[in-house]
Amino acid sequence: MTTRWGITIPLEGVPLPEQRAIIEAMPDLGYTDAWSAEASATDAFTPLALASVWAPRLRLGTAIVPAYTRGPATLAMSAATMAAAAPGRFALGIGTSSNVIVERWNSIPFEEPFKKVRDTLRFLRAALAGEKVKADYDTFSVRGFTLGAVPDRVPPLLVAALRPGMLKLAGREGDGAVINWLSAGDVRTVAPYVRRYGEDKEIVARVFAIPDTDPETARGIGRRAICAYLNVPVYRAFHEWLGREELAPMWKAWEEGDRRGALAAIPDAVVDDLIVHGPAEQCRERIRAYTANGVTTPVIAPIGPPDRDPAAVVRALAPEG
Repeated sequence: MTTRWGITIPLEGVPLPEQRAIIEAMPDLGYTDAWSAEASATDAFTPLALASVWAPRLRLGTAIVPAYTRGPATLAMSAATMAAAAPGRFALGIGTSSNVIVERWNSIPFEEPFKKVRDTLRFLRAALAGEKVKADYDTFSVRGFTLGAVPDRVPPLLVAALRPGMLKLAGREGDGAVINWLSAGDVRTVAPYVRRYGEDKEIVARVFAIPDTDPETARGIGRRAICAYLNVPVYRAFHEWLGREELAPMWKAWEEGDRRGALAAIPDAVVDDLIVHGPAEQCRERIRAYTANGVTTPVIAPIGPPDRDPAAVVRALAPEG
């Protein structure tokens, strides 16, 4: 059984300043970690900065910060500041994000994603160690940057990874991987690519969960989430690589502009594989299945009905119930 048990913050449906009491209670409920995400809501660092004060026993991490949407020096400064605010309790997860977030929302070309993450990782290794960086990487150049506030403890650097190339980069040059949108069984396919470079490599997995909700409602929520994510090219390629042929009708309908048809084409079995739902006790057992297959840090991402009390969901999904 894992000794780590994480959750995604901030929680949906509650203004960030009002989440203090929920986050303060997390360590006593058995949570060890709080990890942020960054897409279209909060940035990745502000919720962690608040949590570092509200719950100083929690380990904090980003899952993930896009490598494209901040300049290299700005990203190093943000990471160093969080590492100073939570010494020894912060991990930085970086990744490509997606063409939607990078190109459509931030007007930045989504080019050479593997090289961009690799170069950013190499730059951060040097910058966070206090080195003066003057280098021409494949995707950017840095001219004489030295971090002015080097953290006493350099945070672990994790790479968001889906397919073999990025998974191997996470293990070879990173301290581990952040994985996302996969079943517990899929972990057995993914984890060996990371662990070939060391059994101590961390694997953080975001696990989408809808506890204590009837199957029809949970599957409806799950279908909408799957449709929103797995039609994005990077996630579609991931599931094609995994061999999830059951999603082919969804992809076809989506390409044809048939959004309702795409939703209807997602089989129950795929929803049940990718979304943890059912009674809270059953959800906890399914989350533990991820750790049994190689995940070191499960990070729960609740996506329940909008009228559900987030504090009740946090309590329901706590490791001991």
